[in-house]
Amino acid sequence: MHRRKPQNSQAATLLLLLLATLSTKKIQAQFDIEDSNTTASLRGIHNVGGGVAWASGTDGTVLRTEDGGYLWQTCTIPPGAEKLDFRGIQAFDENTAIVMSSGKGDLSRLYKTTDGCQTWKLLFTNPDKEGFWDAIQFADANHLPADKSFGMLVGDPVDSKFTTFVTFDYGESWKRQSIQGFSEQGEGLFAASNSSLMLYGKSERAFVTGGPTHARLITQSAHSTSLETGDLKLLRGGKPFHFSGPMEWTANSIPLATSPSAGAFSIAMKSFSTAPSQIDVVIVGGDYKLPDSSTGTAASSFDGIFSPAQTPPHGYRSSVAYDPTQKLWITVGPNGTDISTDDGKNWTPLKPSGYDPPDADKNWNALSLPFVVGPKGRIGRLRTITQKPEAPPPQK
Repeated sequence: MHRRKPQNSQAATLLLLLLATLSTKKIQAQFDIEDSNTTASLRGIHNVGGGVAWASGTDGTVLRTEDGGYLWQTCTIPPGAEKLDFRGIQAFDENTAIVMSSGKGDLSRLYKTTDGCQTWKLLFTNPDKEGFWDAIQFADANHLPADKSFGMLVGDPVDSKFTTFVTFDYGESWKRQSIQGFSEQGEGLFAASNSSLMLYGKSERAFVTGGPTHARLITQSAHSTSLETGDLKLLRGGKPFHFSGPMEWTANSIPLATSPSAGAFSIAMKSFSTAPSQIDVVIVGGDYKLPDSSTGTAASSFDGIFSPAQTPPHGYRSSVAYDPTQKLWITVGPNGTDISTDDGKNWTPLKPSGYDPPDADKNWNALSLPFVVGPKGRIGRLRTITQKPEAPPPQK
């Protein structure tokens, strides 16, 4: 049977677009590009939930939404922060957040607001003249409510030792924590997405590095803490346990790209049901100076054994996250977005749907699902991912 001829050229164009969309096999998603009202480069993003999210970037920029991203509010710039680069942000609710700037020495700072970013208080300034802060994280209050006041700050090595500070009072005070062992020559962290650090409450802490030798995962064991007195009870795997004494740190190599501009940039875990050493962990990275190279861009582990991705992301990636609703991993970078449904073993490019701008999958820095941020004030919201069939349905 012959198909009916479209009545006009507009209908013909729409039909051709529909057939072109259906004729190739691709994974597609809706990327809602949102109006941020800024041109700042954004690298900090934290989705609190309930429609509340915070973002941060260059020139002292902090943004906030209370309606799921429909409207982004430009916050008051913290005092003296007009030229600071806010690489990380952690929020507790619609009114309270801590923002971290990255820079040498006293250009690394923490500010806090408790009134919805109308005013800010300077909490902490980097005491190390040669220091550089890379990431800040607080315990996930949804999964570990008893630890929600605990946070950690990590920075590049000073005198060949990584810099870490911890807080037990929502960031009001910070204490330096020494790490046993030394960094390797040229080793450091990347402040690309505020996701080089991962916490499992007070009991498990880990961060990833890069450099000319190899990428590493630096992990703090759950045995103890030297910053609190007496035994402390935590929940691990649903069972209480006690620990006291000095913390123990271990390092493991990660099979990712190596160079002064390469290594591990982001780490995420799949579940909070058990400690990170017992569940799936995915790490992404590559060489940020070679954004289109897929060599050494992802690795995954179970019980601490790392394997490179069999089919890696198709370029350098700066952030990774697990979506429990859609049961898949997602990773973003300058040249595109990829997803994995087999815990990081194989990655598939994620393309925009036919209704989105053609570059909606590109130019991203950081994730806090469903939000994603990038350069020039770029903010997006990721919607449902679907797989299109290889060929259009038969015509009648």
